[in-house]
Amino acid sequence: MRNVPVVARGEQFVFGQNLEDVAEFVGLQGTGHTPLPPEQLTHKWLTTLRAAQRLMRQMPTERINELVIDNRPRSIRLMGHHVFRIGEAYLETAVDGVEYATQLANIPPADGTFTTGEEIARYGDDVIAGIEKWWNGLADKSCQQKVKTFFGPQALHMLYERSTWHSAQHTRQLAAVLERFGIKPDHPLTPEDLAGLPLPERLWE
Repeated sequence: MRNVPVVARGEQFVFGQNLEDVAEFVGLQGTGHTPLPPEQLTHKWLTTLRAAQRLMRQMPTERINELVIDNRPRSIRLMGHHVFRIGEAYLETAVDGVEYATQLANIPPADGTFTTGEEIARYGDDVIAGIEKWWNGLADKSCQQKVKTFFGPQALHMLYERSTWHSAQHTRQLAAVLERFGIKPDHPLTPEDLAGLPLPERLWE
């Protein structure tokens, strides 16, 4: 085992990224969660990324290197970039066949780049265009084809849902940062936008 989260029992273990695998490992009949169909995930992910663009454009440049929260070593700049890097990493796996490794979505921007919210939002334009191009050209929109991940072969649908809610969770956090700064978020994600995604219950989980 080199990555977390992991659920272990004796010498046996399963990675925690796929909760259906975890449920089977501990003897449950599934998690009870029904993933949204890929076409709905597409709409929700693009809605999420556009919301993140609006929020990043509101971030004061002079505060962009502050920590998102005090007890985690990630700056607002890195968080904003990460929201869109999740999408770029997904495309590298779905389109280019790159194995979805644990750090693929966490590759940070080079020093001296993406130093303003506007620059990060423009990066989002490229990621959104890439997702739209991939989806519009996808022959099998069931997304049941297998892709390589560090926790074994997985249906593309599983990685698509995971990437969607991952971006959404961090976009919720960006809105909370703006509120802490006394800035009203520009059309943050709504409960309807998030409905059906298996998000953590709390904002900072």
